[in-house]
Amino acid sequence: MNRTLIELHILQTVPPSNLNRDDTGSPKTAIYGGVRRARVSSQAWKRATRVAFDDHLDRSELGVRTRRVVELLGAEITSCAPDLEARALELASAVMKEIGVKVKPPKKDATEEAGYLVFLSRHQIAALARAAVDAAAAADVAKALQEAKVKDLADREHSVDIALFGRMVADQADLNVDAAVQVAHAISVHPVETEFDYFTAVDDHIGDAETGAAMIGTVEFNSSTLYRYATVDVDRLHDNLGDPEATRRAVEAFVTSFVRSMPTGKQNTFANRTLPEAVVVFVRDTQPINLVGAFEHPIRESSTGGRVKRAADALRDEAREIERAYNEAPVTGWVTRLGSDTSALDDLGSNVSFADLVSQLCALVETRLGESQ
Repeated sequence: MNRTLIELHILQTVPPSNLNRDDTGSPKTAIYGGVRRARVSSQAWKRATRVAFDDHLDRSELGVRTRRVVELLGAEITSCAPDLEARALELASAVMKEIGVKVKPPKKDATEEAGYLVFLSRHQIAALARAAVDAAAAADVAKALQEAKVKDLADREHSVDIALFGRMVADQADLNVDAAVQVAHAISVHPVETEFDYFTAVDDHIGDAETGAAMIGTVEFNSSTLYRYATVDVDRLHDNLGDPEATRRAVEAFVTSFVRSMPTGKQNTFANRTLPEAVVVFVRDTQPINLVGAFEHPIRESSTGGRVKRAADALRDEAREIERAYNEAPVTGWVTRLGSDTSALDDLGSNVSFADLVSQLCALVETRLGESQ
């Protein structure tokens, strides 16, 4: 069976911003190629992608990740059987214990919580609630839940986000789901220096004799051209979802959301929302390949072209060199780009609009899944 691996290579310029900050409020950075680069963590961009799923997928196709899983399941039990409202939290706790998820004793005026985030699809939540309702009349609820095999119910009908990003259950490794998506930390293709925005705030309700600012502070920021990379293992995604159409929809939602989303750190302060200068998508059948080596030598400004042009040239050259040296030619490729600075990337695939890129990619995924059945 031929593997189907999707790669996304993105060049995106971001103006002064603080997309993803550390515990001190500074924009995250990394040393690469011996120089400091701007960095946006993979977790930050995955979170932005998951939030964007709301615009592309039905709510029923998405999961819920929460420590307050007893409260969540209790509400679903009450919705299914209003007469069980008084016992709903007790039943929900019993379900979690049967699954093997440890819950902590409740604090004052609170419900029990798991010791970690529990990721469940809405179909799984509904199935577990129905099992709890059915077991409620039994003399031994725990035994009834065991006989209902509720643990199996938590491992069926995965949501799109669980199938894509995976799930880890600390207490029950057999409930883990291997992620079909890998996302790299985005880094700038050039060196960066963190800058400081000194600001003051004025008190609107002060007397004429009073002077000075009511507040003084600083915000750290940088600006950068980022290289972003992600890969989707379509075969694993299909294994997780079990349905070709659901797999196609998941690919469409992920590619669209990952390309168009952006972490929201300090967004109201900087209004830094942009779209990529270039998106290159490859389909491979061997292994995914991150092309970040194109920027191991940091891009420098020159009089003959800005960073985007030189980054596009470097990305094209790296892809060609890997193909030559390792005989790693992709099955096919597409390019969506802006302006003449990115024209070198046309050597890597068909130049199409982003809508056509997604449409043609999904059609190919459908075809390859059909051939592998």
